[in-house]
Amino acid sequence: MNTKRSPNKEFTHIGSLIEQIQRRIQKESTSSLSDLWERWDHLVGPSIAANAQPAVFKGKLLLVHVSSSTWLQQLQFLKADMIRRINATFGQALVEEIKFK
Repeated sequence: MNTKRSPNKEFTHIGSLIEQIQRRIQKESTSSLSDLWERWDHLVGPSIAANAQPAVFKGKLLLVHVSSSTWLQQLQFLKADMIRRINATFGQALVEEIKFK
């Protein structure tokens, strides 16, 4: 059995692979957030948009900053509908959870 490796294969440092993956994920997350930001007013309506803005994606979690605790409470009731509308607009399961802060 011949177990020799091909001499023209080069090793890649694991750190460089991790950096490439992190950059790609960050780029996709930033792109998705900017697309969502552009469509936010249409997705949630002007009164919600005036009091709640998307802040960051962490995987499939969307963090939304709200203007007051009253709005935070109200949006908890609307969360499932917001997730459904976002995902329908983008044609994929972009968001599985929303946290309001």
